Amino acid sequence: MTSLQEDTLIRKLDANEKMPYDLLLLADPSVVMINTYLPFSDVYILEQQQQVIAVYVLLKDNDALEIKNIAVNPAYQGKGLGKILLQDATQRARANGVKRLCIATGNSSIAQLYLYQRQGFEITAVQKNYFTLHYPESIYENGIPCKHLIRLEKSLL
Repeated sequence: MTSLQEDTLIRKLDANEKMPYDLLLLADPSVVMINTYLPFSDVYILEQQQQVIAVYVLLKDNDALEIKNIAVNPAYQGKGLGKILLQDATQRARANGVKRLCIATGNSSIAQLYLYQRQGFEITAVQKNYFTLHYPESIYENGIPCKHLIRLEKSLL
């Protein structure tokens, strides 16, 4: 959907294909948590030269779609692929007639918060102590303990 290099493609992962857990775990360190939303979601992969280098997961929620997971292989980060994935998710949401696109991240995910807001997402809620209550291991990013879940959304009207 989004304009990409000739050898790059974003497509829905087929049911018989291997789930890219290595990428999904970059954004969510718990296989247990990932497996709670995967059965109800659509998984989109970004391939470059037939190699999966990025992924995002969309979950339908009433009049909205939520990006439950979005990740880019570290070797390809900093090249605008996260922005391309967000734009692709936005186009798919609009094509499906949903009114809102939602995403959430941790309080310590500074680069992600920057990217999401630059792409038109606005902070709508903070769930205090979400990560300390739902994840058995402590999470640290950028030298900051990840405790709170920050919810953002973008209106598609």
